[in-house]
Amino acid sequence: MRLLVLGGSVFLSRAVAEEAVRRDHEVVCACRGTSGSIPTGASFVPFDRSQGVPAELAEQQFDAVVDVARQPSWVRAAVATFAESHWVFVSTVNVYEDESTPGGRPGTLALREPISEDVDLAEAPEAYGQLKVACEQIVRERASSSMVVRPGLIAGPGDPSGRFTYWPARLDDAAGSPELLAPGDPQDTVQIIDVRDLAAWIVDSAESGRTGDFDGIGPSMPIGTLLAEAAEAVAPTAEFTWVPQDFLVEQQVEPWAGPRSVPLWLPRPEYDGMLAHDAAPSLDAGLTIRPIAETTRDTLTWLRENPEAEVGGLTREEERAVLDAWRASR
Repeated sequence: MRLLVLGGSVFLSRAVAEEAVRRDHEVVCACRGTSGSIPTGASFVPFDRSQGVPAELAEQQFDAVVDVARQPSWVRAAVATFAESHWVFVSTVNVYEDESTPGGRPGTLALREPISEDVDLAEAPEAYGQLKVACEQIVRERASSSMVVRPGLIAGPGDPSGRFTYWPARLDDAAGSPELLAPGDPQDTVQIIDVRDLAAWIVDSAESGRTGDFDGIGPSMPIGTLLAEAAEAVAPTAEFTWVPQDFLVEQQVEPWAGPRSVPLWLPRPEYDGMLAHDAAPSLDAGLTIRPIAETTRDTLTWLRENPEAEVGGLTREEERAVLDAWRASR
């Protein structure tokens, strides 16, 4: 197969290119090339998507295209150029308007209203899901055949967001600081997917010409289960102290990601469905999932090799202060 990866230098798009090269496909990565390196064995074509498709790329033919773009004009131009290829478009679960209902899947949850003109996401990050809805529509309407994949929280080696990475890093520190703050209720559901599992499924889908809309997610599980499996891989003696949501809010702890946050925690009940989608259709379509412990170990190995990587979340001092305040409140 001759595969065009629009991207190929960062996280998921790079993992897709790596997996396709591993399977001996002919892989072309088209990107600016400023965010990272492309995998050994892939070809590189410089491509600034704000400048249109370069002739060097437009004159080539591909069996399949994998695209992770966020801006409708970029997708519009690329599909017009490679309309005869099979497309696998990587979207997001943020396209769903309803984030509170557990068990959703494509076809059961309403989508956000599309925004068909480009938006600067640095200025309006809330437009992300709506832009992706528009991009999906372009691919479905204009490519000869297509599959749309809507990932949730992607984890694993190479993660630039620090959202799951916080936990392997924190567990690695458990020898010196064995009490860990765990957020909310241990029965709150969470859902992650290892980047390598998602990439393998995307390449499978490109090979087979799979069509339709799917969520790119692993099975949902209680956060208590996920953290226990992660701890078993890195720090079996770690002790979790569960701090309720209301108290975290009082202590000005942020959800999800970024400074002073506890990653994997989302406010409830308004986000009860965000990390609780129904994975059955994707698993039935060939998606395979590795254990949480393996993702945790491999992410920690990558972190040790890349100490400059983003981790985020509470600092150890901030975590200790919140835990001390929680004990004092009781």
